[in-house]
Amino acid sequence: MRNALKGHVDLLLLSALRARRDAPRRSEGAFDLAEGTVYPSLYRLERRGLVASGWQEVARRRRRVYRLTTSGRGALEKERSEWRAFTRAMEAVVT
Repeated sequence: MRNALKGHVDLLLLSALRARRDAPRRSEGAFDLAEGTVYPSLYRLERRGLVASGWQEVARRRRRVYRLTTSGRGALEKERSEWRAFTRAMEAVVT
């Protein structure tokens, strides 16, 4: 499953931020990404202006919290559209 994720981490992170839900939990553990994958991807998305972050106190601990920007919502919709086209094409071939 990990190899299938290559190239799709941004879509997973943007979707998780949009839904404000935890991707590993929603995927029943299939997408339990390592910190070494998640944070560099979040930093890259932030540099591209697709996410913004700030410090917040969560459960009495200071944590960096990420949110989608307007550009990020647009990028997510584009990525979702491309993903749906890809999965339709794959489904047509592999079934």
